Amino acid sequence: MSVRLMLTLFVAFTTLTGCANRHAAFGGIHRPMPSGEWSTTVYEPVSTKDYGWGDATLITTSLENGPQAVADSDGPYLLDSGDQLRIFVYGQPNLSRLYTVGHDGKITVPLIGAVNARGRTTRQVQGTIRALLGREFVRDPQVTVDVQINRPFFILGQVRSAGQFPYVSGMTVETAVAIGGGYTERASTRSYRITRRINGVVEQVEAGSDYVVRPGDTVFVYERYF
Repeated sequence: MSVRLMLTLFVAFTTLTGCANRHAAFGGIHRPMPSGEWSTTVYEPVSTKDYGWGDATLITTSLENGPQAVADSDGPYLLDSGDQLRIFVYGQPNLSRLYTVGHDGKITVPLIGAVNARGRTTRQVQGTIRALLGREFVRDPQVTVDVQINRPFFILGQVRSAGQFPYVSGMTVETAVAIGGGYTERASTRSYRITRRINGVVEQVEAGSDYVVRPGDTVFVYERYF
């Protein structure tokens, strides 16, 4: 092997090692992104600052407008505090009623007690209720669980009526701003921050006006400086 070839291999190895070390030093979370016209890999720094969410981890990232806004609406709806459920048990009028998911993420059903709903789908909650009732109380129970009212969303910053509002299916950031009374004179219409909590992890996403808003999200409209 020639000296020149050995030097070339040494330089290539050193460069690759340095890149790996820089990613490790960044202290981020490696997350694959949808393939397309933007980067397929994002390294997200994890903040240890206390934002008042207890043990929740804060992850901050930035996404472009486009396909991600559509893909973000896919997947089953996961329940959380504030969701109102309509539960129907055939032949059991005392059990068939509206239930609100509490701050602990649970609903309390007569006969079987607390049932965990946070982070689960209506089908999963339905299966749990059916199994618990069938053990001792109701023979072959027929149970259905549906979301009657979604938990609210919140909008803050440069809108005319900041606060808490009922969620509307298919909502985007632009829709949320309209519900919040529209922009103030100093509002930025180019970038927004979405805060979302999923299973104890709080994510903050820099998004565009067509980004999909989910129940429980907090939308923040920035102020422009020119």
